Amino acid sequence: MFDFLLLIFRPLGDLLSSNRKMRRNGANWLDLAEKVRRYRCDRFTAAEAAELAGCRENLRRGLRENADAGKLKLAIEALEDVLRRVGGSIYPKTSLSENVDFFLVAAIVILGIRTYFVQPFKIPTNSMWPTYYGMTAENIPPGAPAPGWAERLWRFGAYGAQRREAIAPRSGEVSAQYVLDAENRPTTYLAYTMKTGRKWLVIPTQVREYTFYVDGAPASVQVPEDFDGFDAVAMETFFGNEQGYYQHLAAVARAGPLEASLFKVNDDPDGYHRVVTLPLGRTVRAGDPVLRFDLLTGDQLFVDRMSYHFMRPKVGQGFVFRTGHIPGIPVDEYYIKRLVGVPGDVMEIKQPRLYRNGQPITGSTTFELNGRRVGLYRGYFNGDALMGARYLGRGQTLTVPPHAFFALGDNSFNSADGRYWGFVPAADVVGQPLFVYYPFTRRWGPAR
Repeated sequence: MFDFLLLIFRPLGDLLSSNRKMRRNGANWLDLAEKVRRYRCDRFTAAEAAELAGCRENLRRGLRENADAGKLKLAIEALEDVLRRVGGSIYPKTSLSENVDFFLVAAIVILGIRTYFVQPFKIPTNSMWPTYYGMTAENIPPGAPAPGWAERLWRFGAYGAQRREAIAPRSGEVSAQYVLDAENRPTTYLAYTMKTGRKWLVIPTQVREYTFYVDGAPASVQVPEDFDGFDAVAMETFFGNEQGYYQHLAAVARAGPLEASLFKVNDDPDGYHRVVTLPLGRTVRAGDPVLRFDLLTGDQLFVDRMSYHFMRPKVGQGFVFRTGHIPGIPVDEYYIKRLVGVPGDVMEIKQPRLYRNGQPITGSTTFELNGRRVGLYRGYFNGDALMGARYLGRGQTLTVPPHAFFALGDNSFNSADGRYWGFVPAADVVGQPLFVYYPFTRRWGPAR
């Protein structure tokens, strides 16, 4: 019985479905015809205008009288023939115009979402480490096997890893130039030159170029300007650690004084460093890597731009803001720190803890991890006036003024934050981190 009913009613259902589809199709063609009429009516001849009006009315009458799919199809085909002759650039559309329309609409939608709802953001430095990572390096020590092409391709996709290496132009002993401090003592910082490089082989950008010398011949490697881990890579490659560097430095100094010279950093009149050329105690063969490492991209996350329009930022939240109205920061960029103080709060650092209104600060697990120096968290440090800090030196307090916020980096030991440039204007707050979407590490997922 069921099969018999199905045999009777299925063709009826198919007919009704076909009629509904054709009616929707007809309505769309009427909309297109109206668009053509409005945009091009001044270009029509009287005969073209009358022909278009007649075809439109014929299709409209068919829809009004519930004509079957066959009649509607004939009316649509007649209208389509007229539109081909009078439609100009509106109909028929070329593939180029369709693609342009698509990408324009997509760009408008993306810009709207980015401006008002969710914005992608890349962590440039390690001021929020280890909560968020900026660019980091995985050193490949001398003699250690380097990842092959297949592994490098996988690491590039998963971590944004890019190989950096300086290749020996000839055989000989390796040396490098180290910056001198104010008392003419060698520091742990290698001298570098600022250059104009290319991001993704196209976009101009500033890079740091570090140069080693093999038997006097230069071997250079370039890294992004924001990458601050090159000195640590060189230290590990040549000396193992900082203690090994100072032991080597003392041994070289016993053999004779190191001669100081000037090293040009950039084109500014004062763009020089006083340096010494230090033999690094290692020889290489021509074609060998002097130094080699993989540069891993910083964490990339989505920032919620909506929430702060409806609620006040809370102490303990990650905190993204613009720097254009902060006097201590010369460029207008996006920064990410952790919000630690709102208007009226009294702040103080008693290493390693941060205090708010006389009590150890609460509101984020990061505060407790830093306060107890758990794992990679190294605690909060007083501002050092010799390094340019203006606030929260030893024994100092500050009060957050009205219409402003105070922010610190989770990596207080290596963070240019509110201790150096002061307060964030409330009007320049952007939003809070929402989700780490790349790279695919253990930090992938909801932002902390």
